[in-house]
Amino acid sequence: MSTENLSLGNIYQAKKRITPYIRRTPLVESQDLKTITDANVHLKLENLQVTGSFKIRGASNKISNLSAEDKERGVIAVSSGNHGRAVSYIASLVGVNSTICVAKTVPDNKCQAIRALGAELVIVGENADEAMVYADKLQMERGMTMVHPFDDLEIIAGQGTIGLELIEDFPEIDTVIVPLSGGGLMSGVAFSVKSIMPSVHIVGVSMERGPAMVASLKAGRVVNIIEEPTLANALAGGLNKDNKYTLPMVKQYVDETVLVSEKEIAEALWFCLNKHHIVVEGGAVVGVAALLSKKVNRLGKNIAIVLSGSNIPMVVLKKIINERELAK
Repeated sequence: MSTENLSLGNIYQAKKRITPYIRRTPLVESQDLKTITDANVHLKLENLQVTGSFKIRGASNKISNLSAEDKERGVIAVSSGNHGRAVSYIASLVGVNSTICVAKTVPDNKCQAIRALGAELVIVGENADEAMVYADKLQMERGMTMVHPFDDLEIIAGQGTIGLELIEDFPEIDTVIVPLSGGGLMSGVAFSVKSIMPSVHIVGVSMERGPAMVASLKAGRVVNIIEEPTLANALAGGLNKDNKYTLPMVKQYVDETVLVSEKEIAEALWFCLNKHHIVVEGGAVVGVAALLSKKVNRLGKNIAIVLSGSNIPMVVLKKIINERELAK
């Protein structure tokens, strides 16, 4: 599969392939966001996926489509947590050995979840780029298949099944807001939605601290960014210098990008917990943060926001709750 022949057919094939492994997550209306925006706002609850994030879609599409020989050699992945959890989960289901490389900055709760699924966990490097360098070396030595966290068309096709579900469940949709990091989720969702409904406005949201894709879009090439501590740790990491797919796809299909602050992310986390009783992680809630802070330049009347994951460390969740209680 090449960029030129990625098609809606690939997304529909992925949908059929991954059905045994994923949940078709609900799309729920937010009355509170409707009051704030005067628009119909729906939340796509990918936080309810089996492994706690959308990543299971791409991982299951990639791994279930491997040849018998590739499965025998095993798979390797680099992750900020959620991708590694998804890869190790699917690998365990289909009887494939998995090795997951994570940087030292990955939260302990995500590392523990990966270990619990039987993967070999390698903690290496100060950031995702350093972990990727080590993983590339290990992949060559062991002959494993790399399951890239975003820059792989089978991964992109798997994530694109979210776009199909959005249109099926909300045919009036005119705006889609998606967390933006390496671009696998965004590329898949934007491609599938725009292929069916070209007029839909696609908005990508990143955190202000280390927004690799937004910086690369502005530069017109992959740029190195400094990873900084952020509530949106799932969105941390660079694009890697050999990016083939996601940067050009995001450039082509995304209409607007927004950056949100740490304070705005914290406000959105509290909003989802307090108003909707939904537990999500910082990287998942940036779309809500963009709405609450009124940073989206163009809003339609029928908006869908992807809540991409729920794997927030309990210590972070408690801190946000305690700060709110003290502020009363």
